[in-house]
Amino acid sequence: MTRASIVRNAAAIGVAVGAYGLGFGAVSVTAGLSVLQTCALSLLAFTGASQFALVGVLGAGGSVPAGMAGALLLGSRNTLYAVRLAELLPLRGPRKHLAAQGTIDETTAMTISAPPELAGIAFWATFIAVYACWNLATLLGALGAGVVDTNALGLDAAVGAAFLALLAPQIHDRTGAQVAIGGALIAAVAIPFTPAGLPVLLAALAVVPAVVRRR
Repeated sequence: MTRASIVRNAAAIGVAVGAYGLGFGAVSVTAGLSVLQTCALSLLAFTGASQFALVGVLGAGGSVPAGMAGALLLGSRNTLYAVRLAELLPLRGPRKHLAAQGTIDETTAMTISAPPELAGIAFWATFIAVYACWNLATLLGALGAGVVDTNALGLDAAVGAAFLALLAPQIHDRTGAQVAIGGALIAAVAIPFTPAGLPVLLAALAVVPAVVRRR
């Protein structure tokens, strides 16, 4: 993996996430938020699942505290990502705080899949690409709410496909494959019964048997 290939992959992921951002912008305005509120949410929160959870609760008539509680729960997985990234990106001062804003699914996957000497490039390139595309798409989706049916276009599948493509190379042995399959099964079972984003957290339980056996 070279610096150029990392930048290309980061740009491709940014476009995929941006496509999903069109849906968020449209859904948010439909749920009752203004265009300005919708854009502010993407600029400041910058975590798709949490944002969808918040506007979903508000759109269904729920309270702001209830929506925020669900959003915070889903966003808590980024804390786990930060623990791993702290080992790969020894940052301090303002750059560390900025990196915290960019610690999401896509930046984490790109960083851990890159060679150690290119981990920083992978993180920042992905952060910039995703942040720019997500926020631009949010604005466009909010302005075009009610005009384009993003669900009919299947844009929600783009992010999942990109994330799967990043994680697949990380499976190096039988144990890794078992954890991946176990996590997928847990998530699949949880999807019909839990809020969006929570199945990802539950899928992490698949690593427990592997850790126990290793010990």
